[in-house]
Amino acid sequence: MTVSYRQPGVVLTDHRFTVPLDHDRPGGETIELYAREVVASDKTHLDLPWLLYLQGGPGFGADRSVGRPGWLGRALKEYRVLLLDQRGTGHSTPANRQTLPLRGGPAEQADYLTHFRADSIVRDCEAIRAELTGGKPWTVLGQSFGGFCVTSYLSLAPEGLATAVITGGLPALDAHADDVYRAAYPRIERKVAAHYARYPQDTERARRIADHLLHHDVVLPNGYRLTVEAFQSLGIVLGTGDGTHRLHYLLENAFVRTPQGSTLSDAFQEQVQAMLSYARHPLYALVHESIYGQDDRPTAWSAERVRAEFPQFDAAKALAGDEPLLFTGESIHPWMFDCDPALRPLRETADLLAARTDWTPLYDPARLATTTVPVVAAVYHDDMYVDTAHSLRTARTIRGLRTWITDEFEHDGIRTGGPRVLDRLLTLVRGEA
Repeated sequence: MTVSYRQPGVVLTDHRFTVPLDHDRPGGETIELYAREVVASDKTHLDLPWLLYLQGGPGFGADRSVGRPGWLGRALKEYRVLLLDQRGTGHSTPANRQTLPLRGGPAEQADYLTHFRADSIVRDCEAIRAELTGGKPWTVLGQSFGGFCVTSYLSLAPEGLATAVITGGLPALDAHADDVYRAAYPRIERKVAAHYARYPQDTERARRIADHLLHHDVVLPNGYRLTVEAFQSLGIVLGTGDGTHRLHYLLENAFVRTPQGSTLSDAFQEQVQAMLSYARHPLYALVHESIYGQDDRPTAWSAERVRAEFPQFDAAKALAGDEPLLFTGESIHPWMFDCDPALRPLRETADLLAARTDWTPLYDPARLATTTVPVVAAVYHDDMYVDTAHSLRTARTIRGLRTWITDEFEHDGIRTGGPRVLDRLLTLVRGEA
């Protein structure tokens, strides 16, 4: 049963769908998907085309917005929008430390999680489309990992697409995870340098915090063990439009004087634990590296192994000299499953996923080269999360794809640029610019 309700300027409808856990076994186990339909309140009676939004991640539910902000407001001018909680996220059947033990032990949990990649998400979308549109193709907008899913969609089921719009999410088609991270660490280093150039006072602040963590055992109020590596991972925010400012404000009041001496303040610790905890999106940590698994090679904790090739990220070495502390970016490491109480019970499961070699292909270059679906992609000039060179190489593979390469926005341009970004991309894909 669907339920509809109102917010300012929009009518929302909750949808729930039952789909196979494994689409190759349609008669087997099923899971539930949740999606929220959004339509402008003055257009509810119209037969509008559908736009499916695929959230970045992996492991994040769709945005929970109020009314028609940003890109959504632009989309609602001409579309009925579907915000999908991809499998395992949001209101869809969850996958976390509380629910995964229902599967059995770590081996059974790892087997289960192999069905939570882009290929399964695409087949979910096709099952939903058959119910909602009566078989008509729809427009799909994919942000970040959502763009990876759109690229899989173009490979696996292009007949379901009227138009494909990608923002900050054109993946490398054949790169191993090691290739992805070897390209990533130099980009991250550039973002850190830019941060210190903007806020030079943060150089000493970050070194002081790191030194404190190297010499003290700090456990945050939620039980998270704050190591220096965990502190460095806060650099993940530097790839967003306001991330450098958020990091600066976090660092400026890290310490407080107490009778026992200077220590990290409660306010700082509270903010840090909210930024580091995977309690709300554990699937991100569990399957993140598997989104690059395709070639019969294990990902084998790629980000951790490749980091060793860049000794400038070693905090102890930086503090022993006069080098700035380097933050890290979008990468998952085995120590996270020791530090984060939301991940600790899943460490063995994560190890088994990292060791798998039987990943199926996610993309079909031959099919992408012959697609007739209109495709457009925003490629951000120095995107910290998705390598620009990799994206442009993929763009040349997809027949007819039009790119908008810009340095006006960071990776989250669809959030910060909203209506302008989506309007620009829709204009391009329609050949109006």
